[in-house]
Amino acid sequence: MDKLSRILGTFDENLTLLSRELDLAAYVDGVNIRLEGEEEAVACGREVLVQLLRFAESGENLDKGRIIYCIELAKEGRAGDIAAILEGVVAVTSRGKQIRCKTVGQKQYVDAVKNNTVVFGVGPAGTGKTYLAVCLAVAAFKSKQVEKIILTRPAVEAGEKLGFLPGDLQTKVDPYLRPLYDALQEMLGLETYAKLMEKGVIEVAPLAYMRGRTLSNAFIILDEAQNTTKEQMKMFLTRMGEGSKTVVTGDVTQIDLPEGKKSGLVHAISILKNIEGIQICRLTDKDVVRHPMVMRIIRAYEADAERARRSADTPRAAKERNEG
Repeated sequence: MDKLSRILGTFDENLTLLSRELDLAAYVDGVNIRLEGEEEAVACGREVLVQLLRFAESGENLDKGRIIYCIELAKEGRAGDIAAILEGVVAVTSRGKQIRCKTVGQKQYVDAVKNNTVVFGVGPAGTGKTYLAVCLAVAAFKSKQVEKIILTRPAVEAGEKLGFLPGDLQTKVDPYLRPLYDALQEMLGLETYAKLMEKGVIEVAPLAYMRGRTLSNAFIILDEAQNTTKEQMKMFLTRMGEGSKTVVTGDVTQIDLPEGKKSGLVHAISILKNIEGIQICRLTDKDVVRHPMVMRIIRAYEADAERARRSADTPRAAKERNEG
């Protein structure tokens, strides 16, 4: 009965969500859930409930975002893919919480990092690119696969100027590095994190600090890589030494470089995609694990960008560009 109550949610809110998303009637009949509606919708709803039961049995949280994700996969005939999500633990936090993948895309990303020397994780905000990379870095360090963890970001302003902020350079770039600090502290605990930072075992620094170095036996993460130039990306990728693993994360829809500057991330994934040992993982709005509203916002922006591209490609627009 406990599993059933978890699947149903508070005041049967999960069942209500399932009914609304699939346009069917769903209600509890004793210890069973009955579905009524179009044959395809009922079959889809049954698949979703089977997967939700798997999550309930594994002790995983059944929040609104996860249920919507299960429904979306079921609509595509891919409900069975959810089984892969429950396989294995990515890492364990300092408080003993097990970190698992929440989407199929995340599972593919994690597997890619484990099996390749260089991985590019490209996708929108909220897909767990950076967080999972930090989890894997800490797991690799704890298992003695690497001796150091190095995390870096380009200090590019998103509409604000660093020069006007108070303090020295480190103080100015700290806000850019805050998501990395937070993830490390959750995984290691504040005390252990502080000790490893003091010893130089963990290094969190702006990308400019990487120049001229060789980083051996390290797990290296470059975050917000869409804001690197081609030159910076080449410099970063060629820092890797013996026994190191590199993860590059970024969102190509949020480039803050000056106009006319090509993103080093966009350039790198176009020229490195066929090199052995390098894998490019593309996460999508379906992999967003924040509030479900984030997924809807991302889709709205993507639809607007697509409309703009279509408008720019019309014969009339092309004629106007040529005449101009």
